[in-house]
Amino acid sequence: MKIIMPKIKREWCDQILIVDGNSTDGTAEWARENGYEVYVQKKPGLRMAFIEGWPLIRGDVVITFSPDGSSLPELIPPLIEKMREGYDMVIVSRYLPPAKSQDDSFLTGFGNWFFTTIINLLHGGHLTDAMVMYRAYRTNLLPELDVDKDNAYTTPERLFHTILGCEPLLTIRALKRRVKVGEIPGDEPLRVGGVAKLQMFRWGAGYLFQVLREVFWWK
Repeated sequence: MKIIMPKIKREWCDQILIVDGNSTDGTAEWARENGYEVYVQKKPGLRMAFIEGWPLIRGDVVITFSPDGSSLPELIPPLIEKMREGYDMVIVSRYLPPAKSQDDSFLTGFGNWFFTTIINLLHGGHLTDAMVMYRAYRTNLLPELDVDKDNAYTTPERLFHTILGCEPLLTIRALKRRVKVGEIPGDEPLRVGGVAKLQMFRWGAGYLFQVLREVFWWK
């Protein structure tokens, strides 16, 4: 936070909302001391950070951004400019040339390729990165696509004992609804802080369940 947040110019956007997952390292305190709006989420998981934080968003476009160093702050202005071309969602792709990911392992790189490929094949997309968090989209797109509803996640989460993120399902339903989705290239550097908490096999199984179910469900 101390390294990344000062690189985000406040004039780039109308609101910066920090959602804190009950951290004990002083993150929320530091954010408040530096004038950021902070919300401490009640339920665990990144998806719940989105769901609980969404009512606090005042703008008509939201950018979901990670301050661990993997999201480059300097890509915020071009991301906003791309949205102004009339897109409903713009993804900062780690795999759209000349971008590359330094944070990928062989396994995570393969997983991202696999899910992006199968989502494109089954749901009519031409994307290079269906999974990444760093993207901009209309604030009302989440409820419009029912991505904020628990019933979209309950079954796979119970089956695989995990908590899933929003991004794959958001990508799938945006493609199914034929909203205008674009991409810009964006490198993913190594994280500068925090520890990855990937549940690769549980998440992979849960996301695959969602990908296949969406072929027949949510018309």
